[in-house]
Amino acid sequence: MAEQIAFLGLGNLGAPIAERLMDSGFELTVWNRTSSKAEPLAKSGAKVADSPVEAILPGGIVFSVLADDNAVETTFSEELLAKLGEGALHVSMSTISPDCSRKLAETHKRHGVSYVAAPIFARPDAVRSGMGNIVISGEASARERVKPLVQNFVKGVFDFGDDPGAANVIKLCGNFMIAASLEMMAEAFTLAEKSGIPRQNIYEMLTSTLFAAPIFQNYGKMVAQHTYEPVLFSLPLGLKDINLTLQASAKVNAPMPLADLVKNRFVSALAKGRSKLDWVALAKGASDDAGL
Repeated sequence: MAEQIAFLGLGNLGAPIAERLMDSGFELTVWNRTSSKAEPLAKSGAKVADSPVEAILPGGIVFSVLADDNAVETTFSEELLAKLGEGALHVSMSTISPDCSRKLAETHKRHGVSYVAAPIFARPDAVRSGMGNIVISGEASARERVKPLVQNFVKGVFDFGDDPGAANVIKLCGNFMIAASLEMMAEAFTLAEKSGIPRQNIYEMLTSTLFAAPIFQNYGKMVAQHTYEPVLFSLPLGLKDINLTLQASAKVNAPMPLADLVKNRFVSALAKGRSKLDWVALAKGASDDAGL
């Protein structure tokens, strides 16, 4: 009999992860706040629950990919954890604050539930092709349970030890570096454009030589061409992650002046009505400033 998994949160990342798990032979019971997003998985054989509590099984495995701290804390209520109970495992893939992750680990432990933070680095297309990377942290025995599960949909699993907040720190660091790279490319491409050099030309030269890496090649193409749709990761979520990064840095007295600049780019983009665009649209700020 196939192993059963409860999957909570079917957004741009959650849905393809759930699809990969089903393709690997797991039986899924899924829940999403907007129930219509569960319909494609239901057609593929997933069961659809009306609530998170209904989705889970006592002692079972549950994956979650939810929007923020509040969504995770609200979903994983005392009622849900009591039903999960002894021997259960929660794989938390949400981008949340390290402190929230540590708090969740403690509340889970009181109910005998193992908690592992497991945020993923991947756009939806990378998830579908199994090319993402995942960082995990939490109790050692639980991490070992998680590794074979996540290997069904990622190419790399990076273990950051026992602190359940550590994986979330890494995820925030990585997302900050991506956002900072967007700003860097936006400024460079704008300088080239104002100097009479097509943006596409500088993009092609730099991403085939000095910056021949997926972040620069994939995001750089979007920045060069002003492509801000479809929305695979929204501007408001980008701002949420940068705010979490700055909160984490303030707690350990690690100044991040570049993160402040990037935060203000997000705020400016939202003020200009760009909340419905992909987070790459923060790059439009450099063009705005240059009068383009």
